[in-house]
Amino acid sequence: MEKQLEFNSHNKEEFPPMHTTEHIVNRTMINLFNCGRSVEAHIERKKSKLDYALKEEPTAVQIQQIEDAVNEVINRHLPVTMEYITQEEAVGRFDMERLPDDASENVRVVHVGNYDECLCIGKHVENTSEIGTFKIISHNYENGILRLRFKLITNEQAK
Repeated sequence: MEKQLEFNSHNKEEFPPMHTTEHIVNRTMINLFNCGRSVEAHIERKKSKLDYALKEEPTAVQIQQIEDAVNEVINRHLPVTMEYITQEEAVGRFDMERLPDDASENVRVVHVGNYDECLCIGKHVENTSEIGTFKIISHNYENGILRLRFKLITNEQAK
């Protein structure tokens, strides 16, 4: 008989398009600013915010680059897939400090095409084509933290 793998349960209902966008924004920030994933996140259906530790305030051009890069990734229509590995396999591949102390031995890796991969138990779209358009609605920089506030404009809203 095959052994049933155990995973952490999840107590939150994410809006899959916004949550998947969080993954894309995180990888984009790493690529553009070498800053690591967000230090704080508040992801909601209507609008969301992500905080990043940066040494300098980004210019208006750089803020536009973030928006453009995220939309370029969304428009690739990348598949969003899952992989299951053990914590031991995850060491060295992922930041294990964010994993809760009571995390199960088995963890889930979410892949956004070949653009991003991270440990996550949340809900996601199956393909980035389901997301819509990413729009930064405001940002500010204070005490080394960039806060991005953003929304998604769905294909239905754009019509």
